[in-house]
Amino acid sequence: MADTTEQQAGRTIHAGGEWLDALSGATREIIDPADALPFAVVAEGDEKDTDIAVAAARAAFDGGEGAWPRTPVAERAALLRRVADLLVRDRERLGLLESRDAGKTVEEGRIDIDCVADAFRYFADLVAAEAPGRVVDAGTTDVHSVVVHEPVGVCALITPWNYPLLQASWKIAPALAAGNTFVVKPSEITPLTTIALIELLVEAGLPAGVANIVTGPGHSVGARLAEHPDVDLVSFTGGLASGTKVAQAAAVTVKKVALELGGKNPNVVFADACATEEGFDTAVDQALNAAFIHSGQVCSAGARLIVEETVRERFVAELARRAAKIRLGRGTEDGVECGPLVSEQQRAKTESYVAGALAEGAVLRSGGRRPEPSATRPATGYFYEPTVLDQCHREMTVVREEVFGPVLTVETFRTEDEAVALANDTEYGLAGAVWTADAGRARRVAGRLRHGTVWINDFHPYLPQAEWGGFGKSGVGRELGPAGLAEYREAKHVYQNLAPRPVRWFAG
Repeated sequence: MADTTEQQAGRTIHAGGEWLDALSGATREIIDPADALPFAVVAEGDEKDTDIAVAAARAAFDGGEGAWPRTPVAERAALLRRVADLLVRDRERLGLLESRDAGKTVEEGRIDIDCVADAFRYFADLVAAEAPGRVVDAGTTDVHSVVVHEPVGVCALITPWNYPLLQASWKIAPALAAGNTFVVKPSEITPLTTIALIELLVEAGLPAGVANIVTGPGHSVGARLAEHPDVDLVSFTGGLASGTKVAQAAAVTVKKVALELGGKNPNVVFADACATEEGFDTAVDQALNAAFIHSGQVCSAGARLIVEETVRERFVAELARRAAKIRLGRGTEDGVECGPLVSEQQRAKTESYVAGALAEGAVLRSGGRRPEPSATRPATGYFYEPTVLDQCHREMTVVREEVFGPVLTVETFRTEDEAVALANDTEYGLAGAVWTADAGRARRVAGRLRHGTVWINDFHPYLPQAEWGGFGKSGVGRELGPAGLAEYREAKHVYQNLAPRPVRWFAG
């Protein structure tokens, strides 16, 4: 991000190629969750600022021969590759900014930047290799029928606070590759790296008006984008309640809608996965990673451990022992393995869920409190210990609702059918995992899980080539031809690790 006085003073709205203050003059301080102190100021846009940005995106899309949708595919792909190179150049700075903004460790921030660069390269390669059209046999030589793909138009991209730049890239890279223009609204809590990405797009040579950003709250900026008559598609990643409002607002003008919403993701561990010391160690290690990466603030977090009864006590005891050793602190400090929650509100929400679980009969095996302050852990920071709650059941609120914090619940099963029933007993259906040494069981259980992504003997890897999807209330749009057939099927990505091993993100 360019280190300019204008941007530091809050000029963070970008519309039609210009950096602007909010029309109202309002600003917002960005808080470092590690110490609760402000370290940046951004513009606090509203509906009027949003209208200006949408108008700029509309003009850039509807322009003449040189407009972005009519830019040759090779040129669009080349720009995306230049952006990827700039991301690599700025990896350290952006990783640090992501750490301070979202509270994650610098190492997690660096990995995010690598994934963002990969996304831009992937969509550049994908669009460059795309066939110009698909010929459809009309049954007569007198008719030439072809299906071609064209850009949707102006896209409204609304992103969450937990993976600010990564989630933005998953929307921005394909939107640009396809020839669309866009307005992005990052979370008002963590907007800084998305602002930086817009600067890199400008530096890479993207024409004015193609990429626009409005920093501001969801109830004004996000709501206006969802309802705006000049927006053709709205893509939203976030919570179920907000996603429902977006869908309702978009329905008035019958926009295309893409939603990735919440998750309450099961991590099913069969006893045979723990039959060897190596297998046991790997399954425990991955259960830690599934639940506690980024303090559990991950939509696909493995927050529900469902473990076979014969190994439950040994498994949970070791899991709790290692969880208690996770080093909490400011993400920019060496040796820190887990940072703070993103806000005081998020920590209070987590504390409320844990208190409710204990009142409903859950047994606390580790965590469940704020840690003592230390040199790397300011007393004012929003820290909360990784928490393991044993002897949980499906009627508990903490098991049914998304906590979005470092809380792992433990349920127990005896049979394969019971494991599947527990895993599927959720209104969500984003992701899940199964751990077993039995290849047949792995395929059976993965096939029966009603979740958009299923990992076998692994947790958390995503591939750009694999479609994300969701069942139930975890997310949603194609008709006729192969795409239409796909629309009447749920998309599931089954990822099987044939050589499972510990990740060792946490020392334990």
